[in-house]
Amino acid sequence: MIVLDKVTKRFGPKILFEHVSMQFDPGKRYGVTGANGAGKSTLIKMLAGDEDTDQGSITIPGNLRLGVLKQNHFAYDKERILDAVMMGNHALWEALAEKDRLLTGEVTDEIGIRLGELEGIVAEENGYVAESEAAELLVGLGITADKHEQPMHVLPAGYKIRVLLAQVLFGKPDVLLLDEPTNHLDLDSIRWLENFLIGYRGTLVIISHDRHFLNSAATHIADVDYRTITVYTGNYTDFVDAKYENRQRAEAQAAAAKKKVGELQDFVQRFGSHASKSKQAQSRLKQIEKLEGEIETKGPKRSSLVRPFVRFAFDKPSGRDVVRLVDADKRFSDLTIFNKANLSINRGDRVAVTGPNGVGKSTLLKLLVGSYKLLDDDTRRYVLAPDGGEVRWGHDTSVGYFAQDHHESIGETAKGYTAYEWLYSFYKDLDKETIRGALGKLLFSGEAALKNTESLSGGEAARLLLAKLVLGQHNVLVLDEPTNHLDIESIEGLLDGLLQFTGTLIFVSHDRHFVGRLATRVIDLARMPGKGCTFDDFGGTYDEFVDKVGQERSER
Repeated sequence: MIVLDKVTKRFGPKILFEHVSMQFDPGKRYGVTGANGAGKSTLIKMLAGDEDTDQGSITIPGNLRLGVLKQNHFAYDKERILDAVMMGNHALWEALAEKDRLLTGEVTDEIGIRLGELEGIVAEENGYVAESEAAELLVGLGITADKHEQPMHVLPAGYKIRVLLAQVLFGKPDVLLLDEPTNHLDLDSIRWLENFLIGYRGTLVIISHDRHFLNSAATHIADVDYRTITVYTGNYTDFVDAKYENRQRAEAQAAAAKKKVGELQDFVQRFGSHASKSKQAQSRLKQIEKLEGEIETKGPKRSSLVRPFVRFAFDKPSGRDVVRLVDADKRFSDLTIFNKANLSINRGDRVAVTGPNGVGKSTLLKLLVGSYKLLDDDTRRYVLAPDGGEVRWGHDTSVGYFAQDHHESIGETAKGYTAYEWLYSFYKDLDKETIRGALGKLLFSGEAALKNTESLSGGEAARLLLAKLVLGQHNVLVLDEPTNHLDIESIEGLLDGLLQFTGTLIFVSHDRHFVGRLATRVIDLARMPGKGCTFDDFGGTYDEFVDKVGQERSER
């Protein structure tokens, strides 16, 4: 059991937690939710011992083995991938390392005794099957066996995260602390992780903005809001219903109390000066004081969760044929991504591009956008041209592109700019109120619109890019991982806007709730060695596509 006792934590003038007392019980899986900046990552850091509390204490029994997902992707670059995973079991790794050192020299009686002790530790920690267990974890997370003997530095950043996740899981911790573990995982790897965590028997504390993942993996929700942590039983959907009901109840009670206060104040004003009524007036004044205190402490509090208002409007629809990929080739050095690829997208399609990481999803989007003639200079730097074949955009198309690397898309041209100034640089023909209005709807109200672009958080950078798309009034949107770094409320706001968008949407996302609600067509990419990607073009929803793939696998 992990116990928080009257914990307070501040960052400058901002209070994240104030006198928080709660506990994380053994065997329960807690999904941590809350707005960006509410204190979720700080909570994980305090539980891991990497951040101190300002007041109060956090008690973790000394016999519990703690597993924390590390954020330094380069710490193990020189290590063999299998070794990096096995380092997750510190006792085993230290025993194996010491054993190797001792065996390089002369084996005396004393060293022989120590080697026997080390063999006992290795046996106790299942060291004789360690490599096979580590390999199983890696394969489950999408890292194939041919990579396991290679050093970590050969892997892209997204795959390094998978190795670090395998490292944590390999240690068989009693308590797992995971901060956004699904970031950079493809959909198959997320499903694997989900199933693994469902079978996990220790205490799990996990931050995620993927509501589908939380619905599957969490038994409880720890909601970081109102400067405290409130635990709800059930998954994310259960939590949303319970929190809404609690707020509605608090608002109704507050309204009834305010009405009563008004009635009592009327009585005091009418009869307070009359001697015969003075005792009754004094009694009512005490009642007013009590009721106002209850309204203050028990009434609805101002939540840190705010949902942006996102709407993508345009004046003129595109033609029926939106874009075609005709015999397109793309290579990077000796790696063939696309070879004579053909694809046609029509007006009104909402196309989800899926497939394993590294297969070419972002490359496909960059190829499509790169051939659009009317891109602004800032966007053009992050797209690609085909090596062969062509991309044909249809009549009256207006294309808006959202790049996966949010900071890169903003930062190169925006040094020294505020959020408002950066947005104005693209739309100088629009009046100040229109740009300010778009920023306000994307939660850049007041002074937030004057924040320097270089100091924006990941979520703020994503919302600023969305504001640019809103003002662009495009009838075609090409979005590469738009939900990365957004909290759940912002994802829901974006989803609302895209569901009402009547143009054409082509997007990549690893958020299954987002993909499941939006997609009316799925293009699944698969790599054929030496031949480039194949397209499995499925005309239906993502859930229907998953059912189809599952049925095909069961029939093999």
